[in-house]
Amino acid sequence: MRLNPLGLVLTFAALVVPIIWLPALNHGGDTLALFSQYMGMAALIAMAISQLIATRFKVVEMIFGGLDQGYVLHKWLGILAMVFILLHDTIDADMRHLGGQNWLEELAETLGELSLYGLLILVVITIATFIPYHLWRWTHRLMGGFFVAGAAHYLFILKPFKNGDPLGLYVSAFCLLGCLAFSYRLLPARLRPSRRYEVAEATPTGNALAITLTPKGRALRYRPGQFVFASFASAEPHPFTISKAPSDDGQLRLSVAKLGDFTHRLHGNLRVGDAVRIEGPFGHFERRSRGKGQQELWIAAGVGITPFLAWAQALTDQDDPVHLVYCVKSKPAAAHLAELEALAAQKPNLTLHLHVSSSDGRADADSILAKTGQDPAKLTVAFCGPKPMRKALISGFGKRGVSARRFKFEEFEIRTGIGLQRLANLLFERVALPERIKTRLDL
Repeated sequence: MRLNPLGLVLTFAALVVPIIWLPALNHGGDTLALFSQYMGMAALIAMAISQLIATRFKVVEMIFGGLDQGYVLHKWLGILAMVFILLHDTIDADMRHLGGQNWLEELAETLGELSLYGLLILVVITIATFIPYHLWRWTHRLMGGFFVAGAAHYLFILKPFKNGDPLGLYVSAFCLLGCLAFSYRLLPARLRPSRRYEVAEATPTGNALAITLTPKGRALRYRPGQFVFASFASAEPHPFTISKAPSDDGQLRLSVAKLGDFTHRLHGNLRVGDAVRIEGPFGHFERRSRGKGQQELWIAAGVGITPFLAWAQALTDQDDPVHLVYCVKSKPAAAHLAELEALAAQKPNLTLHLHVSSSDGRADADSILAKTGQDPAKLTVAFCGPKPMRKALISGFGKRGVSARRFKFEEFEIRTGIGLQRLANLLFERVALPERIKTRLDL
């Protein structure tokens, strides 16, 4: 999925609207100080939108075009907010000329410092992807707490306008939005919209564990290709794609590969009868028929086969022919291979190609086109798998005439580094400084 332009436009508009009121505040010609004030307000607005995305409300998907894209924006809004905060703090817009500080304003100064350094530490932890997921997940919750500290800093600090002025009310509304969103995420899972399930079966398949869930009450309604957040035995929720088309029995199936600490423990500790709480469904990674004359190519790598399992099960006799290329390191590692082979035998419009990298080499656009015999001029591609492979395939297929609009994928990565190791080092150095050593501008 691509990010919905509506989400970008609304986010950009929310960030630039405060500029409307700034010229009227520049009575003394102190433009740099006013810019610092704007950076602080923009940081709060960006973090508030980021907190809203984290709620996973349905409106988030409506605005941003899918929760996967919402989380991409969530990450970059956090990074952008950190840049805004650093500029705000470094320029240091001193507003003491507006009057002496009382104890509440001094407290607000302290909260601003707390928010700054707390967020710096958490950004470093987020960038440093070698830190275990469960530790990152626990510390990431503190982001909301530091946002609340930043909001309090804004509300009570000396500034060239009042909280009751239009600009003050505008930014305060985002502060309230962010605080409410953060409070919502603190609620126990049972108090948020979710469905109760229990484990009916857990069967190893290739390098994955196929977990069948039976509803304990009203079943979840979803579309093939969507994903859910699952909380096993009251653990933190994790995202998993549903690897089974909707059925009358209301059962769900999640296929879980060993990709981290949590999934390794899940493989060893999960038992039939365990309680599971499901939030969702989410995502817009859905199959859409392109019409007569169009050719469909599905490419799955490893556990990325999960959405295509649901797609394949939902195929009807009226659907266009589909070629599914399943890329695995070795045949024994291929999850649900027997099921896919049976589906291909049952459905004349589904052709399965197994690409084993240990014997077939690296899968690229050329090898896939040669294997399937597809015409790039009439081809639409759907991909689910690792990001490096996706980028290589987009480039390879693009050179052969498959535009980005005809290459569909879901980019669901809650936590990723940003590839800026130098930024991480700079942030570590800043946090580690015993004193604030920086140049102050004489405003």
